[in-house]
Amino acid sequence: MPSFSRRFSSLLLGALCAGSLFVSLSAAAQPPQALPGYDRFDVQVTHRAWPVQGSIWYPAANRTYRGMIGDNIVFKGAAVQMGPRVKDGRHPLIVLSHGSGGNMDGLGWFSSALVEAGYMVLAVNHPGSTSGDSSPRRSVRLGQRVKDLSAALDQVLADPYFGQHVDRTRIASLGFSLGGATALQSVGLRFDRVLTKAFCDENSDRVGCDFYRKGGVDFSKVDPEQFEGDFKDPRFAAPVSVDPGFTVGLDPESLKKVTEPVLLISLGFQNDNWKAVDVTEEGSGLARRLPKAEFVRIAPANHFSFLAECKPAGKAILAEEGEDPICDDPEGGERGLAHQQTINAVLGFLDQL
Repeated sequence: MPSFSRRFSSLLLGALCAGSLFVSLSAAAQPPQALPGYDRFDVQVTHRAWPVQGSIWYPAANRTYRGMIGDNIVFKGAAVQMGPRVKDGRHPLIVLSHGSGGNMDGLGWFSSALVEAGYMVLAVNHPGSTSGDSSPRRSVRLGQRVKDLSAALDQVLADPYFGQHVDRTRIASLGFSLGGATALQSVGLRFDRVLTKAFCDENSDRVGCDFYRKGGVDFSKVDPEQFEGDFKDPRFAAPVSVDPGFTVGLDPESLKKVTEPVLLISLGFQNDNWKAVDVTEEGSGLARRLPKAEFVRIAPANHFSFLAECKPAGKAILAEEGEDPICDDPEGGERGLAHQQTINAVLGFLDQL
């Protein structure tokens, strides 16, 4: 999926890592206690050489101090309370996977909206496919991404404080773009190297395939254990997958074994260049092929509509850097409205679990 992994990503990463936690007196004018609680932690993993960055968003029980998450020169951030107590009770938990070249803080608008609806959100940065650290050869190790989610879930459920506030009967995975594929893998869907290679051989210049082509990735030679494995985590009651990447490469037999309800969201009407994220009959047909799939289309919108709203100068900055048109919405489209429609669809689905 599209990756802002060129020169701009290093600039953006610096803003995200160095500036996303600063105290802001001009944050959204909400009552402080109504803002989400937010904290960071290191996820201890055995499948990577180093810990994975994690964050948790949750309903706050008290006021601490206000910060901004994901705020930088291009994107508007989300206001939070830094490290307050969790609101009493047990809350459903969403485990969030970002897209290729994205990051957990960049989806703060979405996490914040879920918390407002009473959910906790657990998010991670996937090494090798996150902002400033996005490599075609590392991004293709799909199994590591799913294991990041499971390891983060292990740690939060075992945490003596946060674990007591999780409703363990209502845990779902949710992902965007390549993260959408990760969410699908979390309930047992498996990828096939042969199918993925055949698709990208025919669509080498299409969005997604071009990223791997530029990195010299040969799908016939990728690690089968990392690419084709079964990474099902039975703790996930359902996945939500927004514009999931490369579903044309899913193993047909694994589709038949999925018993969980699945929400598939398409942002806009995909043109041929975006075939890799199309789950309709013009693409992978996944919306029809999955036994318990619910399909929602958000329009007018495009793939980038799931990212945070842009600041006034964002579009010009991206153009100067030669980046993807991340701040461009389709004619008649309004990103804030697309966000609200997406949130409504997700909550309508999750509230049934």
